[in-house]
Amino acid sequence: MKTDILSCGIGTLTDKITGMGEQKFRARQIYEWLHIRKVYTFIEMSNIPLSFRTKLSDEFYINSINIIRKLESCIDNTVKYLYEYNDGNHTETVLMNYNHGNSLCVSTQIGCKMGCRFCASAIKGFERNLTPSEMLLQVYETERESGRHADSIVLMGIGEPLENFDNVTEFLKLISDENGRNMSLRHVSLSTCGLADKIYELAGYRFGLTLSVSLHAVTDEKRSQLMPVNKSYNIQELLKACRYYIEKTGRRISFEYAVISGVNDSDSDAAGMIGLLRGINCHVNLIPVNKIKERDYRADRKALMSFSDKLSKGGLNVTVRRTLGADINAACGQLRREYEVKKKSL
Repeated sequence: MKTDILSCGIGTLTDKITGMGEQKFRARQIYEWLHIRKVYTFIEMSNIPLSFRTKLSDEFYINSINIIRKLESCIDNTVKYLYEYNDGNHTETVLMNYNHGNSLCVSTQIGCKMGCRFCASAIKGFERNLTPSEMLLQVYETERESGRHADSIVLMGIGEPLENFDNVTEFLKLISDENGRNMSLRHVSLSTCGLADKIYELAGYRFGLTLSVSLHAVTDEKRSQLMPVNKSYNIQELLKACRYYIEKTGRRISFEYAVISGVNDSDSDAAGMIGLLRGINCHVNLIPVNKIKERDYRADRKALMSFSDKLSKGGLNVTVRRTLGADINAACGQLRREYEVKKKSL
């Protein structure tokens, strides 16, 4: 069985290349072709002897993805891609433009098993984890096709990154490798719905990334209704893991909060959040809940801003996320679901 060469770190690749009887420097040449020049085939590696390129193609394969649909916003510079992998599965990637540069929202799984009530990604269920190369290709192909450099990455697309822990940590090592893409992990955010055990494990890596934790409610009863994961890791367990992460890494945590009109935006919700997060080195990111066909959740802009003011007055550091790509349904999960429903009906 051939090895996915794009998922190999430089150390692993060097071991495999020397194991084939070649010199170490060949591994660095190959790594540069893959991660800097981003070639599609071994035949393009012109400074590698032809006989060795043939051997490489016998032992390895270079993974690839195809663009099935591309939506470009007429409002801002947001671009949404629907990608297809070699097994016919699909995922989404969103390229957004902010004042600080281009940010790329990358998916980590095909579907999601977390079942959050307000999320389009969870409706179709879970198919499989993405490999490191399949996450990398979302970055490489988007940059190649758009001609835009991704200044930051958010692992906030389809899937729960910490459910795919080993592949995600390998992706982070690959994207930050100085021999390849060399992205500082301080420009990477990882979003989790709150797998407390994995937060402890992630802290041990000290990656320097921003951990974004989906809170979305301030009582266990309400959070369990919105996010089934709360039945496994309740709010106090989650916050304990977050405090450990901050202590271990020295990094501030971002708490994501999808504001749903009439559900989690009351005065008592604001007071509850102030009580929960006071004293924690954190930032609160309020998100107007995305509209999806299967749910009647809505965000009221006036109520959202009032909620934000209450949190600020309570001493929390708060921002309201800018809504980008509203005219192309840029929230993750919607394009994939619509495409696959349409495909089945044909």
